[in-house]
Amino acid sequence: MNDEQLLRYSRHILLPDIGIEGQQKLRDAHALIIGAGGLGSPAAMYLASSGVGTLTLCDGDTVDLTNLQRQIVHRTSSIGIAKVDSARTLLAEINPDVRVIALNERADQTRLFELIDQADVVLDCSDNFATRYALNQVCVQLKKPFVSGAATRFDGQVAVFDMRHPHSPCYHCLYPEQSDALETRCAVMGVFAPLVGIIGSMQAAEALKLLMGIGTLLCSRLLVTDLLHMELRTVKLKKDPACLICGTP
Repeated sequence: MNDEQLLRYSRHILLPDIGIEGQQKLRDAHALIIGAGGLGSPAAMYLASSGVGTLTLCDGDTVDLTNLQRQIVHRTSSIGIAKVDSARTLLAEINPDVRVIALNERADQTRLFELIDQADVVLDCSDNFATRYALNQVCVQLKKPFVSGAATRFDGQVAVFDMRHPHSPCYHCLYPEQSDALETRCAVMGVFAPLVGIIGSMQAAEALKLLMGIGTLLCSRLLVTDLLHMELRTVKLKKDPACLICGTP
């Protein structure tokens, strides 16, 4: 790193758990973020400001007026622009050192396999179960760490699924596709603006820790947030031996 980079990341480098070695790991890393909306906004902004070398953003939507209440990577002038292009513009202003790959598309299973194979960590910032299940399946297959986040109304949750560890559950262990989990989207249910900022920031924190190999991760744990009553709780997760995705054949 040059002198300017050492200064930019100095507050990280001062932390004994990170130092120059940890910061260099971030510079060498590639993070894939699926979704450039409420969760993807803070996640991308903190990964970029922290110096993750390559960020791939994948989202097929355009910026809408209703997004601006919570999707802080976008601006009023971005209405009608592809979300990934809007995000790339702001991320370049935050940190021009970071290479941002903007993919204005809804990736299918084959495309996800290609994108995830190139990444060191995957952040699920999507808003639907179909995408989450598809991401989980590919991450299990490729043994790539997967940081999951979800938020609706005043409630959010974060978990890390890392199949590099044999006892780690996968997303399907938590929410089997046959379960009665309801598809709740903020367009219908509403969402408290700061909630997505908190959950997306937590996803960024877990991704950064994963990339640097520091701290204790939310593996085999689900962190549940209730902002209306300002309560946090952690639920322990177990691998399902009968899971159709990660269970023993």
